[in-house]
Amino acid sequence: MKTVRKIIEIDEEKCDGCGQCILACAEGALELVDGKAKVVSDNYCDGLGACIGECPQGALRIVERKAEEFDPEAVEEYLKEKEKEQKQTAGAPSGAICPSARVQVFESSCASANEPVVYEGGGSALTHWPVQIRLVPPTAPFLKNAHLLVAADCVPVAYPRFHSDLLQGKVVLLGCPKFDDVREYVKRFEEIFRQAGIRSVTTVEMEVPCCSALASIVKKGMAEAGKTIPMEEIVVGSRGDIVERRKSAA
Repeated sequence: MKTVRKIIEIDEEKCDGCGQCILACAEGALELVDGKAKVVSDNYCDGLGACIGECPQGALRIVERKAEEFDPEAVEEYLKEKEKEQKQTAGAPSGAICPSARVQVFESSCASANEPVVYEGGGSALTHWPVQIRLVPPTAPFLKNAHLLVAADCVPVAYPRFHSDLLQGKVVLLGCPKFDDVREYVKRFEEIFRQAGIRSVTTVEMEVPCCSALASIVKKGMAEAGKTIPMEEIVVGSRGDIVERRKSAA
């Protein structure tokens, strides 16, 4: 039943699709659609505005309008369905999602040997397949005791020394925090951190607003797994230079 109540409103002109608000919404009421934050369904939004302070562009505000009443039972069911979908994806047999998702560990992998791969240039430092966050099962053998490199999709194109400077000795996961499912990412990282014994994490994002949620996604997954792991955050400019590096223990 519709009633006049407080609810979130999003200014699409201001929204840059960074996804920070999605991480702050415990009810799952927000999603990225075509690069913009959207309210999934009015009855998922409690109107309390926990997401507002996370928006760097000031694109969110609370308004009063006629909307479906907040339904906590519907929220619970919705979140259970999302979690079920994520578990099905994570637990699917290799190749069930697509043929390129078959797990492979290449010779001299840093995951199979506990020593980093020595990269001499002129070739690939990649030690495993797949590399997309959504396709890598938390139980993948190459994740065991690995040094993890989580990079935005655009980074390997923008940064010319990606293999020699960033990838060697690490297991890489690639994704786009703007166009992919942020909550699915958080859950995937939570499972990885719970199961894999990750030794360190390096995130690499582009110096654009839509990339800025990447480190936060990883940190949230780490927090939900109850882990504290050494972490470095790297920001790459659109001209291919590293513009910022900072270390932290999430």
